[in-house]
Amino acid sequence: MNTVQEMIARSFQSRPLEQKLQIKQLGPHQPEINLQQTTQDRGKMSKRTFSNAWYKKADWLTGCPIKNSLFCFPCLLFGGDFSWTRQGMVDLKHIAEKIKKHALTRNHLENLTRLGMLGEDAPIEQQINDAYRKSIQKHNEAVDRNRQNLSRIIDCICFCGAFELALRGDDESETSSKPGIFRGLVDLMSTIDKDLETHLARATVFKGTSNTIQNELLDCMLEIIKSHIVQELQNTDFVAIQADDTTDVATKTQSVLVFRYLDSDRNIVERFYGFTHLKDSSAATITEAILCQLDLIFPDLPQKQKLIAQSYDGASVMSGNLGGVQKRIRDVYPNAHFVHCYAHQLNLIMQQAVSKIRETQVFFQDIGGIAAFFTRSPKRTEALHEIVDKSVPRGSSTRWNFHIHTVNLIFEEREGLEKCFVAISSREDFDRTSQNEAHGFLRTLQDKEFQFLLFLFHDIMSHVDGLYDQLQRKDIDTVSVKAVTSAFVQKIMEVRDGVDDLESKLPEHSIFANRRQNITSLVRIGKEICDIVIVQAKERFSFTKHLVTATLLQSKEFARYDESFPERALNQAAEAYPMLKKEQLRTELTVLYGMPVYRKATSALSLLRLIHKLHMENSLTETVTLLKIVITTPMTTVEAERCFSALKRIKTFLRNTMLEERLNALAMLSVESKLVQKIPDFNMQVIDKFATLKDRRADFLYKK
Repeated sequence: MNTVQEMIARSFQSRPLEQKLQIKQLGPHQPEINLQQTTQDRGKMSKRTFSNAWYKKADWLTGCPIKNSLFCFPCLLFGGDFSWTRQGMVDLKHIAEKIKKHALTRNHLENLTRLGMLGEDAPIEQQINDAYRKSIQKHNEAVDRNRQNLSRIIDCICFCGAFELALRGDDESETSSKPGIFRGLVDLMSTIDKDLETHLARATVFKGTSNTIQNELLDCMLEIIKSHIVQELQNTDFVAIQADDTTDVATKTQSVLVFRYLDSDRNIVERFYGFTHLKDSSAATITEAILCQLDLIFPDLPQKQKLIAQSYDGASVMSGNLGGVQKRIRDVYPNAHFVHCYAHQLNLIMQQAVSKIRETQVFFQDIGGIAAFFTRSPKRTEALHEIVDKSVPRGSSTRWNFHIHTVNLIFEEREGLEKCFVAISSREDFDRTSQNEAHGFLRTLQDKEFQFLLFLFHDIMSHVDGLYDQLQRKDIDTVSVKAVTSAFVQKIMEVRDGVDDLESKLPEHSIFANRRQNITSLVRIGKEICDIVIVQAKERFSFTKHLVTATLLQSKEFARYDESFPERALNQAAEAYPMLKKEQLRTELTVLYGMPVYRKATSALSLLRLIHKLHMENSLTETVTLLKIVITTPMTTVEAERCFSALKRIKTFLRNTMLEERLNALAMLSVESKLVQKIPDFNMQVIDKFATLKDRRADFLYKK
């Protein structure tokens, strides 16, 4: 601050008093300078060099190592002789004489006096400034307290939102003995935070616990979180959407929008963006709702190129090639290729396996009947717990993971179930209907046909369950899906090969209830079931059109591709994604296929991270672009289903009717609770937004 360059660049007189006093306290800047002078006197050359000893002879001297010249510090501050304030003194031969002469000038002496008097007698404006600073300090201290107390209240709202707890109770009065959970949290926090306790006890202008304040804070939270998501979307290279619609507990049609993209840490994330109330479930209405949200985030054409995939629940209104939602979206976002939900495809595969064969239909009716037998009566359930100590889950017509749990439990606990049915059918405290049904289910469990299908579907369901779990992962990508679905088909083939030996695993006491049935026909049925699953899986999990792109990045195929380059897949990739440079991508993939180090990657995401680890991102640019496209492409709408689960819970346990903004805010706090924790200074951002909504009687903004 006290260097010559600083003083010349900015006038000392224009600086605030605080800076002037700091410069005075620092004093002259007296650095080493490379000032030399060569002169000729009477034919003799002499060389002079500046010594720091001159600083001691004249303490007002200051030097500039850039100009290699000397200046007068007081005159530099207050103005004076040009040679001592702007040009600088470089004449070492006459330096002693010039210093002595300048020290006696009137201007220099006056400047020394001004410098000495600086700060001694503070002018009236300085006194005013001191008072103003004190008032600002007092104001900012009050703001500190207000923001801290409001931050605690925001924490309570976030807690309620994350755990889907009702913010308000039936009686929120001061004397209420049963306030809502939010008030209870605030009161609990006040017992460990004395400032909050004092605020709640003494606040007359702003307490922060009213319904209006809660709603305003929820609005601010929603805006801050959405702004953060939008910023991430604008910074990422590619984006995919997942959308779905459902009818909630208030009989309103709700549409959900989820964004999938790679964040700055190269992690795949799926962000809930909000629910939208729909007047109907037509393709036009759903498309309008989605486009309204997308156009706000991607307003111009370059941004629209980012959207490279869209996935729905597989319904015809969504996936129609001519007038479906996906076609209407792609008319506006040409790169947004449609991807069927693979978890939905798995459900369809299993439905086909069951619906085509009469024996399997009967089998699953019996499975559902056993589960319903216990769930319809607490007394039956109690008897089951006494013997088996487990409950039989009921199946679902649309989610085959529920059938998996039912089949597995009946398989594992069939002996205990037999004992339970024997006990129920023989105990006098059970009614006749229960006894008759228990006897019927006992015969079902002992039937060889039922047991054969139970053993068969237990084997099949274990692989269905494993695939279902894989499809539930957020980081699943096309390369991973290709691998796990291929492995699933191979496992079902192995189950089919073992159908001939299945009879040897059945219990010895099993019999055919239907005498027309025999083991040969059961083996034929078992193989037919496996064939249906295999054919359906190959068809529904096949990679066509843009999904063929993923085959370029399957590491287990790299050795084969090194010998025979996948030209067809490359052409389809370049056609599907115009942003790819085909020839450069071909060269990079040739290198990728030929080097064993890249064959270690198990998925597209692991391959991207490996390239980053090897510092090859700037060299394999087109491969990285292709990897980001493949990773961003969604394989399931699992996140949309999770959001609908949150919607159902929020509307059931909180309020059936609420404004769309409140619903989205509460859902956002629940679905994206981890994101809220990661947003830096989230509470402070909410407070800043809250403070600017309208004129507040309480102070929340700092003054400078």
